[in-house]
Amino acid sequence: MGGSMSNPMPLDDVRVVELGQLLAGPFCGQLLGDFGAEVIKVEDPKGGDPMRQWGRERPYGKSLWWPVVARNKKSVTANLRSGAGQDIVRRLIESADVLVENFRPGTLERWGLSPEKLWELNPRLIITRVSGFGQTGPYSSRAGYGSIGEAMGGIRYVTGDPDRPPSRAGISLGDSLAATFACVGTLVALHQRARTGRGQVVDSAIYEAVLAMMESLIPEYQIAGYQRARTGSTLPNVAPSNVYPTADGEIILIAANQDTVFKRLAEAMDRPELATDKRYATHGARGESMAELDNLIAGWSAKYTADDLLSKLNEHGVPAGRIYQAKDMLTDPHFAAREAITRLIHPELGEFAMHNVVPKLSESPGRIRHVGPELGEHNDEIYRDLLGLGDDDVVSLRSAGVI
Repeated sequence: MGGSMSNPMPLDDVRVVELGQLLAGPFCGQLLGDFGAEVIKVEDPKGGDPMRQWGRERPYGKSLWWPVVARNKKSVTANLRSGAGQDIVRRLIESADVLVENFRPGTLERWGLSPEKLWELNPRLIITRVSGFGQTGPYSSRAGYGSIGEAMGGIRYVTGDPDRPPSRAGISLGDSLAATFACVGTLVALHQRARTGRGQVVDSAIYEAVLAMMESLIPEYQIAGYQRARTGSTLPNVAPSNVYPTADGEIILIAANQDTVFKRLAEAMDRPELATDKRYATHGARGESMAELDNLIAGWSAKYTADDLLSKLNEHGVPAGRIYQAKDMLTDPHFAAREAITRLIHPELGEFAMHNVVPKLSESPGRIRHVGPELGEHNDEIYRDLLGLGDDDVVSLRSAGVI
């Protein structure tokens, strides 16, 4: 399906029907497609997934986000609010392994596409459902975007500077986390199906995906009465771990909070005595003296250019690095050596750079076969070849606005 016989991929025997839109569901489909799954994305014939229009920059009226999140997918059109469109989904489901959707809970049920109905057609089907609050509970029917899940899951409260309101991370973190956990759940369900022969529901809630990343936030409050808060660029009671100035105006992140690493930093600073100073000798002491220690390191780092500072820190085995922007990623030799960024050909925009497949597998790596498709680009392939619809059927569905 997703790969070829001469170059198989680990999920090329998995067919996914993606009904979702925007990011929370489609990013799950992207991850599965990256490793070879055949992802058939069903879109509304009137405009398709809104992600086709999203993104700040739109050269030639084209979204730069869509070619990434829809990479490796096949696009077909179907009006899911019509009975004929719902019938198309049922036919697709008969040969599918996974259904991915991120509608508000209850939507599939209203369309006659509940898990119970779908399992009558295909008991092996895994139904992966991504939503703001999950499929059950008193909030399940609420509209829930990623930003709301980030707020409820706790990450907004601890993001930003302490003297300002909570900040956004700069990416759609909640949606992407929920989709990533949905992908993990889908793979687990596929493994379980190999044992039982039956599918199941994978229920990924955005707020729970965010909550799962919150480390020890809950027991810190429940047991110790401590509420994590915004701390800007620092880690509470963990030092040194901050950004520091350089002579040429750049900032460098230095993370030397472990005792042995701090000793190496002290040596790089030509101040080995700092490692035995009672104010800095232990993890706890450095945490209590964080502000004083940060000022000391900043005074030292500001004497060097960024390149010279990084060279000195690397020589002494101290973790440090620049705060990268896209321009840095595109020219960095490590990114290039590991092919962290790949370049494909977009039919209208030409060379198109995007992040590559993660993680890397030594024996069965994923790969990107093509950028996101045009709306309905694969209607003929799927409806005629896979479902066996005749010319008259396709013409009739198109005339009725179903596809």
